[in-house]
Amino acid sequence: MSVSLTDLVAAADDLLAPQNFNDYCPNGLQVAGCSDVRRIVSGVTASQALIEAAIDAQADAIIVHHGYFWRGEDPCVVGMKRRRLALLLQHDISLIAYHLPLDAHPELGNNIQLARRLGITVEGGLEPNNPRSVGNVGVLSAPQSAQDFAGHVAKVLGRRPLLELGHDRPIRRIGWCTGGAQSYIEKAVALGMDAYLSGEVSEPTILAARELGIHYIGAGHHATERYGVQALARELASRFDLHHEFIDIDNPA
Repeated sequence: MSVSLTDLVAAADDLLAPQNFNDYCPNGLQVAGCSDVRRIVSGVTASQALIEAAIDAQADAIIVHHGYFWRGEDPCVVGMKRRRLALLLQHDISLIAYHLPLDAHPELGNNIQLARRLGITVEGGLEPNNPRSVGNVGVLSAPQSAQDFAGHVAKVLGRRPLLELGHDRPIRRIGWCTGGAQSYIEKAVALGMDAYLSGEVSEPTILAARELGIHYIGAGHHATERYGVQALARELASRFDLHHEFIDIDNPA
């Protein structure tokens, strides 16, 4: 089966409502390829390696979380950007990208998908009064020591997370936001969480965990954001009877 590129993007836009977010990049269709789509490749970031893998997979469209044209970047089409765009255009492959709308979606989003894998019951958002809160809070089925929970995260994500202990109590309530959201740690503290999990870590994050008395778990930007884009692509592939393949270009960050 196939679907028009226009209908595919319209369906994704309808699911994620990108118009409701003030994002750092354009959401939706970033590079237009062929008008009909039969095969989709999904991945975290639109790197050259992902594009080359999509070419090998004979994809008509690539769906990613991290696309192009970020706010504040050099707009000139040179170097790495030129090589990536040239590959897409040469092979008539569309690039579709969703950033904050994919983080925040209540079913397909990175944060919800990660919670399901880690066994966290979602109770609400990190910003309780914001219906488009990026990040969530929830509870574990039973209290766990910080070390045991970090081991569970390592097993699920396939990589050992950074763990900074902020107190000597077990984890029952936890806040999290995938990717580069380590600065949200104070939001988790304000909501009385025992621990906060994100993708990246910065020097101030460690000091905040120590001084504010909260465990911090840095589980990897890439590792925590592998799941939303897969869920989105699966939903679209199922709706239009398309072939879908997730390609994981590993990134230790």
